[in-house]
Amino acid sequence: MKKLENKCMLITYADCMGDNLADLKTVLDKHFKDSVGGIHILPFFPSSGDRGFAPMDYHVVDSKFGRWDEIEKLADEYYLMADYMINHISAHSEYYKDFLAKKDDSKYRDLFIRYKDFWENGEPTEEEVDAIYKRKPRAPYVDAHFADGTTEKVWCTFDEEQIDINCKSDTAKEFIKDNLETLCKHGMALIRLDAFAYATKVAGSSCFFIEPDVWELMDGCQDIVSKYGVTLLPEIHEHYSMQQRIASHDYYVYDFALPMLLLNALYYGQSQYLKHWLDICPRKQFTTLDTHDGIGVVDVKDLLPDEEIDRTKEDIFKFGANVKKIYNTAAYNNLDIYQVNCTYYSALGDDDDAYLLARAVQFFAPGIPQVYYVGLLAGKNDLKLLEETKVGRNINRHYYTLPEIDSEVERPVVKKLLDLMKFRNEHPAFDGEFIMEECNDNEIIILRKNGDDYARLKADFVTKKFTIEHS
Repeated sequence: MKKLENKCMLITYADCMGDNLADLKTVLDKHFKDSVGGIHILPFFPSSGDRGFAPMDYHVVDSKFGRWDEIEKLADEYYLMADYMINHISAHSEYYKDFLAKKDDSKYRDLFIRYKDFWENGEPTEEEVDAIYKRKPRAPYVDAHFADGTTEKVWCTFDEEQIDINCKSDTAKEFIKDNLETLCKHGMALIRLDAFAYATKVAGSSCFFIEPDVWELMDGCQDIVSKYGVTLLPEIHEHYSMQQRIASHDYYVYDFALPMLLLNALYYGQSQYLKHWLDICPRKQFTTLDTHDGIGVVDVKDLLPDEEIDRTKEDIFKFGANVKKIYNTAAYNNLDIYQVNCTYYSALGDDDDAYLLARAVQFFAPGIPQVYYVGLLAGKNDLKLLEETKVGRNINRHYYTLPEIDSEVERPVVKKLLDLMKFRNEHPAFDGEFIMEECNDNEIIILRKNGDDYARLKADFVTKKFTIEHS
């Protein structure tokens, strides 16, 4: 089973490059063997909602995707990452159903956060509700309807299918250990801790990224996976200083600021804000331009001035291809104010030169690059799927058939991207230093150097052209 390598990582669902895991391996081996070193397979467990992020059981692979042996075959050739939704479990899981059936007699009675136990008087005050960093315009809960006819509030941060876990309880600690070890034993090189910042809750606080609780939680997870040689990647969309704090504890982090900073540079031919971030960003990180969610806005607060954030976000609808404000409204079941739903290629107006320049900067930036499967194929906004489902995020979640992939890889922009990824995977300069060289405000020059090996990127954000010279 492969462990983490400094090579480009693909992000994909199990059923979006072909129909299942077997198809995914066929596609990778046929077209992307040299370009992709690792794979983040988005949740492949049985789930009751949120495109897999309401997991019911980590011990099995959803049968419509395949089996564990197909995961393990991929792990033999690519380093793998799986999601662990540390904050919640499905409302249709056996754990929660057992709790509803047996209430205080359930062995999982302490696995969930019961309002009667959490709040001093069984209910939060108005001030306590206001203090919570929440995803709903009210206190975060659902009513648990027990078999004995009683009802009780339990914590629910996200969708009603995603019931929060009481991570401080002994029951939860055993639950987390069992699930993490299951993923480790099936070949994972990395485990992404999804929504981990919501898992730390203290009455009267924001219940989000609470210190020192957050470090106790992460260190406990690290102790579990370290004996398997597995790496943790905590996931958080918030102010960049939080990523820096996580990095200061020697954990990998995400660079979710890069996508908006690059759009700003490419829209307006200016590189000063991008350069500043590359100077100060963590070095132990994974870089992204696109993910299964949207293009993050909250992540660039104070890296771009507020007026630059506003005009960049607004101009995605001006410069982007087939992206409209209505796709981020209730009409498309999408009220997330923290991101804009669009493929990265279409955010750049389906412009090959601009897109390849953005990827070149990503690959030269500090960290290990991640490329979302739609981005791997320079995919345009999927308006057909969007209109069929009326789900805003589906604009960036196209289902590719095998013949379609065979065709897409012949496009010049995709061929050039795959060549760039192959270069990034194979050249030894990327295992060395990151150096920014002096240049004009409309350019960026990055030198990657490792002993006598070097690679230098010169990019012009006005002309959308770049060159790479290397040893």
